[in-house]
Amino acid sequence: MDPLIKRTPELLDTRTDPPFMAGDRESLEAWLELYRCTLPLKVGGLTAEQLCREAVPPSTLTVVGIVRHLSDVERYWFSNVVAGSSQEARYKATDPDADFHGYSEATALADVAAYDEELMQVRVLAAAVTDLDAPLPGLRRGQQLNLRWVYTHMIEEYARHLGHVDLLRESLDGTAGY
Repeated sequence: MDPLIKRTPELLDTRTDPPFMAGDRESLEAWLELYRCTLPLKVGGLTAEQLCREAVPPSTLTVVGIVRHLSDVERYWFSNVVAGSSQEARYKATDPDADFHGYSEATALADVAAYDEELMQVRVLAAAVTDLDAPLPGLRRGQQLNLRWVYTHMIEEYARHLGHVDLLRESLDGTAGY
């Protein structure tokens, strides 16, 4: 079993709070990393069936759908916008909603493991950018943006979806936590 799946909130929570006194980049990276490290804790220990269960009707959101979405979001922002490549989405290359809906119990655990793989790649891409305010090679809707904007957006993206995962996880097995 993948190490990501074995994690449980009460056993391996090694997260650290972002520093209170930090510069912009250190602060933005610390908050994003806190959220990136929080997702596996909220997912850890779930079975493939639980990962795929729509647990808060009438919503069709699932834990694995959110994990898949965040994997694609990481790839889009850091591979395509920050690094300027044209890498295809991992899940929604042919269907714009496949990240949320194209999962199965047969692939759910691999989808969760792919999240860690994506993070290893995108961290390197972000580290290569030395200036938070410099225009990035990739565009968003035809407009330039900088790494500061991407980091801020990613923090917002994670904060929103981690709240969704909290509700789903509590409905699945009663587990709740920060």
